[in-house]
Amino acid sequence: NEEEDLALEKDLLQDEKELAEHIMLVDLGRNDLGRVAKVSTVEVNESFTVERYSHVMHIVSNVRGVLKEGLDCFDLLEATFPAGTVSGAPKIRAMEIIDELEPTRRGLYAGTVGYIGFSGNMDTAIAIRTLIVKDQMAYLGVGAGIVADSVPESEFEETMNKGRALLKAVEVAEKGWVA
Repeated sequence: NEEEDLALEKDLLQDEKELAEHIMLVDLGRNDLGRVAKVSTVEVNESFTVERYSHVMHIVSNVRGVLKEGLDCFDLLEATFPAGTVSGAPKIRAMEIIDELEPTRRGLYAGTVGYIGFSGNMDTAIAIRTLIVKDQMAYLGVGAGIVADSVPESEFEETMNKGRALLKAVEVAEKGWVA
C-alpha cells in the first residue's frame, strides 16, 4: 500500500550502503560519459529520485552531456557500455572479477536493448532483468549491487524479489491478459 511504499522509499533514501553505491555509480557514469562529451557539458540534472516497480524500488539519477564533434552514438555506446550498474567499479577490474567468478556467460542479461534511428538518434535500456526461454527451459537473469557494506542475505533477497517479478509476468502471460 502507499503508506508502506512511502516508508520503504524513506528507508531506501537513508540507507548509507545504497546511497554510497548510487553515488559511486553516478560518478562512474559521469566519468564514462566524459570520455565522449564536450568539456564542461556533463551534468547530473536529476538525482536521487525513487522509481517504484512491482517488487523493488530504485534510486535514480540522470547523467547527461553533449557529444563531442565528430563522434556518434556508436562512440557513446562504446564509451559507456557495459554500464557501471552491471559491471561495478573500477570497471575494468570488476569485469575481470566477473569473468573469473561467474560460471556462465551473461548473454542478454546486463546487455542492451534498443534502437538506432537513421538520424543517428539512439535509445537503449540495460537488460537488468531478463527471462530467456530456450528448449523448454526458462533462464532468469537478475542481480544486485555488491559493495563492501553489502549484507549477503539482503542482496540475496533483492535478487529473489526481482526474480519473482519476472515469474509473475510469466504467470500472467500464461493465464492470458485479463482486463
